[in-house]
Amino acid sequence: MRLLKDVANGCHPFATHRQQQGAGHFGFRLLSVQSYCPLSNMSLVNKPKTVEAEETRIHRIRITLSSRNVKNLEKVCADLKRGAVDKNLKVSGPVRLPTKILRLTTRKSPCGEGTNTWDRFEMRIHKRIIDLHAPSDIVKQITSISIEPGVEVEVTIADSA
Repeated sequence: MRLLKDVANGCHPFATHRQQQGAGHFGFRLLSVQSYCPLSNMSLVNKPKTVEAEETRIHRIRITLSSRNVKNLEKVCADLKRGAVDKNLKVSGPVRLPTKILRLTTRKSPCGEGTNTWDRFEMRIHKRIIDLHAPSDIVKQITSISIEPGVEVEVTIADSA
């Protein structure tokens, strides 16, 4: 008798979908399992997920730019800083490091005879540092800008302590 009452109320686990939706062979509309049986809703309770609970970590990110061409270097620095400010990130820099000057002195004459004349060549390497405090996925978006030719970019990521 109890089994018939459960089936009529739609709480029985063997009640078919057709019986739960409309008039079955009992001749009246059955209630759905979720609306009548209080214990049947146990599986529908939203459980907190560990993935959503985990916050995005904010990292200290140092971007080091170096180039022989100052104009290209300053343009890339301005683009990076503009992108970080648009995303409302904490930015410090660009910090201008001292220019490294590499000098090479050679003799002009190939045979070594004649007047001792010398050529002096030099290469200037300019360096800039930009520090950011942001999640690593946002930094990927910022650093996806077009980088001028001759500009080398080095990204260092550290955990914010």
